[in-house]
Amino acid sequence: MRVSNADSGGPLADAAAALVDRRGVVTGWSRAAEDLLERPASDVLGRSVLRLLAGPGPAAAGTVPDSGTVTLLRRSGRPVTVCYRVERLRESTQMLILAVTADRASETERAEALSRALLSQDRIGFVLRDTELAVVRTNIVYGRFPGPPLPVGSRLSDVMRPSDAAVAEAALRGVLESGEAFAGRDQRVRSAQPTYGDWSWSVSAVRTEDGNGRPTGVAVLLTDATEHWRAARRRELRHRASAEIGGTLDVRRTAQEIVDMLVLDFADYAWVDLADAVLTGDEPPKTFGGGDLHLRRAAVCSADGSWPGELLQPGGAVPPLPDLPMVRNLQEGRTIVVDRAALERGLADPARVRLAAPEDGHSMAVAPLFARGLVLGDVAVWRADRPDPFDDEDAALLTEVAAHAALSVDNCRRYTREHRAAVTLQRRLLPQATTSTRVMETTGAYVPAAGGAEIAGDWFDAIELPSLRTALVVGDVTGRGLHATATMGRLRTAVQTLADLELAPDELLTRLDDLVTRLADETDPANRDAVGATCLVAVHDPVTRRCTVAAAGHPPLIMAVPGGPARSVAVHPGPPLGVGGLPFEARTVDVPPGSLLALYTDGLLQRYGTDIDDATRDLTDRLARLQSSGGDLPALARTLMTDVEGPPPRDDAALLLARTSALDAADVASWEFPADPAAVASAREAATGKLAEWGCEGNAFVTELIVSELVTNAVRYAGGPVGVRLIRGEVLFCEVTDPSNTQPRLRRARTTDEGGRGLFLVAQLSRRWGSRYGPSGKTIWVEQELSA
Repeated sequence: MRVSNADSGGPLADAAAALVDRRGVVTGWSRAAEDLLERPASDVLGRSVLRLLAGPGPAAAGTVPDSGTVTLLRRSGRPVTVCYRVERLRESTQMLILAVTADRASETERAEALSRALLSQDRIGFVLRDTELAVVRTNIVYGRFPGPPLPVGSRLSDVMRPSDAAVAEAALRGVLESGEAFAGRDQRVRSAQPTYGDWSWSVSAVRTEDGNGRPTGVAVLLTDATEHWRAARRRELRHRASAEIGGTLDVRRTAQEIVDMLVLDFADYAWVDLADAVLTGDEPPKTFGGGDLHLRRAAVCSADGSWPGELLQPGGAVPPLPDLPMVRNLQEGRTIVVDRAALERGLADPARVRLAAPEDGHSMAVAPLFARGLVLGDVAVWRADRPDPFDDEDAALLTEVAAHAALSVDNCRRYTREHRAAVTLQRRLLPQATTSTRVMETTGAYVPAAGGAEIAGDWFDAIELPSLRTALVVGDVTGRGLHATATMGRLRTAVQTLADLELAPDELLTRLDDLVTRLADETDPANRDAVGATCLVAVHDPVTRRCTVAAAGHPPLIMAVPGGPARSVAVHPGPPLGVGGLPFEARTVDVPPGSLLALYTDGLLQRYGTDIDDATRDLTDRLARLQSSGGDLPALARTLMTDVEGPPPRDDAALLLARTSALDAADVASWEFPADPAAVASAREAATGKLAEWGCEGNAFVTELIVSELVTNAVRYAGGPVGVRLIRGEVLFCEVTDPSNTQPRLRRARTTDEGGRGLFLVAQLSRRWGSRYGPSGKTIWVEQELSA
């Protein structure tokens, strides 16, 4: 008989085997025995096994012990110590003797001892897998090692979720194919079978081989790293909460940041409910107990990205709650953890349960957003797909996250309140958005900055001037916040006052520049650089159909003529207001009737791109297209301000659109008279004749007195020529022009005075009066209501 397993591998690959009858005669001899003792079968078969011993042995085969250690002689005479074991065959008189060298036996014993030690551990997991990664031996059984049990013959996909199993199997197969071991690799383990759970193992793996170096499987050592993994997750969640929550000053966006941070790593569903008052910037009322808590769903998030339709939807009002201990705990600032059954018992209403619990949810935790003694709302999380319920450590972590989030929400709330106050102040300081006169229609629009920026000082104004002229103004104050809004209010008031003086646009900007310089001098030296503004002023005259424009560091006016292109009105811009020392230049352009004028701040250009020139061209092209469409001005303004792709800019924007009209030539009459006392009568006759032609006889008497007084003063004190002009619009304007630059002054004459009552009478008989200066001389104008 010849027995050999040298080619098959395994623990008996090197064992020598011999068959011996009951007399001790060798009847079978293996190839391994030939190799071990250097004796062929022909030298051994039929002879006593005792002849192989190196020293004295038992007298008979029956006295041979079943196992032990003996020294044998090789054919060369060299001794070899072996460990043997005798196996007595049933229903036969023969015995099978297996022997290995002593050192190999010691090695096998140590390996077996190691195997027994590993398999007896409850803190170190041991798994021996074959080449198909099926379990051959393991100590990971139910209740002994944290994690799912690994029965003999099982595969990874049998006990772990497919995603986790795929990752682990790829790593083990890499060891099996390459022979490169790995150590301390983190592996997430989520059980695919009851009892469900979520663990983390630290995995080390090495390839096992037979005597010929061929792979036989993978030996895996495991240690439970779940606590370290959970602690690391908690640290990471805390870090993410501090890094990701509070990056904006918008309440709803901050609420969305909270739920986005909690889902996947901590929960499967999350939402934030906020008090209605918080969403508008006010402090929430202090409540205790159940009822309508005036909460509204501000943000939601789920693991699969879709929000179940049966749950309360974003923006929905939270229905009244019963007076439950869990509600009172939340109002007192404590986090609660409940399972689905407890929630269903507490709410006692299937409709409420459907709004508050996802269909597959099994564990819920709710933490109040508690800041400065006020409950701003709450953050709630559910677990559904992950099997482990929320525990005390999870509750403590959610409490910590909610505390940080509450501060961010409160900061957003307070900013919302301040922002709302600033916007309200800003809007109240601005004029009415739309005006309409016989010669011009205007629409203004203002949009605050987005993304948490403060309110700035952008403004616009359309000021009616005498003789049907209109001053169009747009400006942008340097800086942000309430101080910029207050500065804007002061500048707008100053512009209105200077406009009433009927100064030319360049002169008006010069006076305004002096005012800004004085404001800077009154400011703290550390903040003087923040006091400044840009401004553009345009004065339109419907009689001459011309517009005079001047700018102080401001983007140019855009004009779109009917049936033609739109273009920027190139004006040499002066420095921004507050720089001082440099002049402003004005330019006068013709404005056909029906033209569209656009005055804007640089915040509007930012909506069209970062490059100013490209943004200006884009805005000009859009204005030309809108002009040709013939839409109403408010709609055009909304389109220009809001119909722009890209993120909202971080600067305020103001826009003033004006559509011009021309005054009919038949509504204007003008004459010129010499500096002769006789011209007074001629001027009266001409004025009364034109009023009769217009059907305005009811204004004839007052107009005759006004013309007589003003022409008389011009002839007496200023010289000629003297110009007289009547303009019929919504009111009647009477203008007298002379070459003098002397300012007329209204005074109260004494009883004994023989003169000085002329301007007093003019002021009493008219609605208002005033004067303006031209390139040479001045014009005194008087405005009166048209008689029916």
